[in-house]
Amino acid sequence: MKKFKIILCMMMWAGVLSAQTITLKDKTTSMSLPNVEVFNADKLVLVFSDNSGKADLSAFAKTDTIWFRLTGYPEVSMPVSEAIKQGIIYLNDEVITFNNFVSASSRSAQNRKEVSNKVLVLSSAQIQLQNSQTSADLLAAGGEVFIQKSQLGGGSPMIRGFATNRVLITVDGVRMNNAIFRSGNVQNIISLDPFAVSGVEVLFGPGSNIYGSDAIGGVMNFSTFRPRFSGNKKPVFSGNAVSRYASANFEKTAHLDFNVGFKRWAFLSSVSYTDFDDLLMGSFGPEEYLRNQYVVRTNGIDSVKMNPNPRIQTPTAYDQFNIMQKIAFKAGAKTEIQYAFFYSETSGFGRYDRLIRPRNNTLRSAEWNYGPQKWMMHQLQLQSRKRTAFYNSVALNAAYQKFDESRIDRDLNKPIRFTTEEQVNAVSVNLDLLKQLGRNKLFYGLEYVHNKVGSKGREFNIDNGTEKPGLSRYPDGSLWTSAALYASYSHKLNEKLTMQAGARYNLYALKSEFDTSLFKFPFQKAEIRKGALTGSYGINYRPGKNWLFTANASTGFRAPNVDDIGKIFESTPGSVIVPNPGLEAEYALNADLGVSKSIGEVFEADASLFRSRLNNAMVRRAFTFNGSDSIEYKGTLSRVEAVQNAAVANVFGFQAGFRLNLPEGFSISSRITYTKGEEELDNGDKAPLRHAPPLFGTTRLQYSVKNLKVDFYAMYNSEVMNKDLAPEEQAKDYLYAKDADGKPYSPGWLTLNVKMTYQLNSYLNLNAGIENIGDIRYRPYSSGIVAPGRNFILSLRGSF
Repeated sequence: MKKFKIILCMMMWAGVLSAQTITLKDKTTSMSLPNVEVFNADKLVLVFSDNSGKADLSAFAKTDTIWFRLTGYPEVSMPVSEAIKQGIIYLNDEVITFNNFVSASSRSAQNRKEVSNKVLVLSSAQIQLQNSQTSADLLAAGGEVFIQKSQLGGGSPMIRGFATNRVLITVDGVRMNNAIFRSGNVQNIISLDPFAVSGVEVLFGPGSNIYGSDAIGGVMNFSTFRPRFSGNKKPVFSGNAVSRYASANFEKTAHLDFNVGFKRWAFLSSVSYTDFDDLLMGSFGPEEYLRNQYVVRTNGIDSVKMNPNPRIQTPTAYDQFNIMQKIAFKAGAKTEIQYAFFYSETSGFGRYDRLIRPRNNTLRSAEWNYGPQKWMMHQLQLQSRKRTAFYNSVALNAAYQKFDESRIDRDLNKPIRFTTEEQVNAVSVNLDLLKQLGRNKLFYGLEYVHNKVGSKGREFNIDNGTEKPGLSRYPDGSLWTSAALYASYSHKLNEKLTMQAGARYNLYALKSEFDTSLFKFPFQKAEIRKGALTGSYGINYRPGKNWLFTANASTGFRAPNVDDIGKIFESTPGSVIVPNPGLEAEYALNADLGVSKSIGEVFEADASLFRSRLNNAMVRRAFTFNGSDSIEYKGTLSRVEAVQNAAVANVFGFQAGFRLNLPEGFSISSRITYTKGEEELDNGDKAPLRHAPPLFGTTRLQYSVKNLKVDFYAMYNSEVMNKDLAPEEQAKDYLYAKDADGKPYSPGWLTLNVKMTYQLNSYLNLNAGIENIGDIRYRPYSSGIVAPGRNFILSLRGSF
């Protein structure tokens, strides 16, 4: 009898413990929601839901009121006792409200109605529904960021007329941009594993006040999964296993992540592998896009072979491997330390836009490949919510990153294979503090960034196997350093009006030494030591519950980096970029006006106008080298160009959209972006800005019922006539269709697509879709590769 009582007590205690655990789910799809913040009124207790959506509430008092917060969802609050009683808490990202939270504008959570910048948020449910192949495709699915691709292993975001080294990528608060981010298109965003991303925020307009150099067009902030603790002595286990197939490039993907949580320790592991074959373009569209020929080498001889299927873009195949490991330690009730390790590696892959360049009625290149692209990051974070006279919360974020990339090219029927290899070692430290001053907030901090660039070149003779040193792309051993102080103050004047102002002072330095043994530079080194001051001022006005007006003025800057100062590179056939050590920073002036209107939980519309002026812009212009306007480079007499502070760029446009919730689970929404960019030339003329995309957008019809969500949508892109192409784009006529006059232009296009997610049971989720249902053959503006044709996608996710 005594043993029976003991067993009964143990069972009752186990029931009490399990009753303290709740599950967070998406209301529409019933999918589990990881990374939901759960906290009480003073945030003295803060827990997160694990990968299966479970959160342990045992640390809270039964009398507490708790809040549930997740990027992209309205905040929900209720008593602890009510949450335990319900057991499952549903969050709904389809609710129309201004009560969402974002963090990209200040590196700390802020209510959307108090942020004057426009911010795009992609929630975890949206990420799972879109089921994108890469993180670049994930951004494109949001309908407000334009993506350019030079090859299948690529994705270069364009935001408000700016791209590449004028937009900033951050991962868990760490800047990914480094000293060799170029003005040409960059592919670093594909290093991020879309299966490990829990949410994305895109800040539109200058973010230099908080993020420093490069944040001119906007900031893309990717958040990855966090380790989750157990609320008691019993360890918790959760995870996901995913497999996916796509037909257009015969994609085969496998992913696994799992979390082991103890009361003070938590461990999260994630691994993904993807294999892509050559990409198949659509059936209906311009014949100029077809891949009619490609080069093969047989018995030591290059030959141009007819493509048996011109719709197959060969060679574009590659594979990619990603791992992420995080370890978290709860040093106290208010302090957490986390270590994270990221590693991404692709195979080598062909740069498709270079491999289709013609010369003398045949193909120019026998080889033009990127070597494996590798990214590694070690990150250490310390977060504390201990209140002091100086802060309510503090976060220290230190990281070391290593980037490896290489380029291999050889002309048709030529024996010399040119190879350049680049490596960047990047160290960064951020200290961010938040101080609550009544109903006002002060965000402030400091940042230090240091990059060291390694660069080697070699020439290999494939006929006789000999090798010798060759020109490197950059000065080997170049250094780039940045140090800054910044602050932002949010002042809530009353319930209707909030003001936010900020400033940043940034010191930056660059040092490069040029090797004159292989190339006769007229200089031996380049050194820069300068400062930059930026600021911002924004106002939010809420005359009523359903109206929000915003106005924002801000400045941004981009300091010259090693790519700007010291690069030697063939930009287009017959043109070579040479170093210019005399560069200075470029500055942007920006203004935004926005308005949002909602009607209950039925309708919401918003629109924003923006205008930016980039002064002292760094652009490619004709140059002289050792007194000559042409030099021999890789055996070809080439026109000399250099990056110079020689232009002013003006950008203006608008972004608008709406959402209408209809009866019976239906809704319709649309987003559209128009950008007009012009560059003022030296002679007073104006030319279209290269990275200003044409009008583009998405329109969606969605149906939601319990466990099922269907998204039928159109994506579209307007035509760019020849006269509206930037001069750099007109020079790449082989990438474009021909108009009636035989001139290159970019045709408009529209695709119809459908995605579906269905929660089979508590453990299994089925995701399916068809992209480009009409099998349209189209090439997004400025892209080197043609988009996928009709693409069938099937994915199965198991959660445990």
